[in-house]
Amino acid sequence: MKNIKYVVYKEGKYYVSQCLNVDVSSFGETIDEAIASLKEAVSLYFEDENSEYNVIGEALLGEDVIHA
Repeated sequence: MKNIKYVVYKEGKYYVSQCLNVDVSSFGETIDEAIASLKEAVSLYFEDENSEYNVIGEALLGEDVIHA
């Protein structure tokens, strides 16, 4: 069993869920669907014996404006 951290954001009409520990993402029409789809995708990812897992301690989600 592995502890994963993820972020969920809205893109168009879908919610996108992105795992921070591994390079896996998924989506759904609701936040719950996006998270459930991500859990399934990450589980499938770990079926590969060579899959990598990055341990993440504390996480902070930030938002800011930059002048570009």
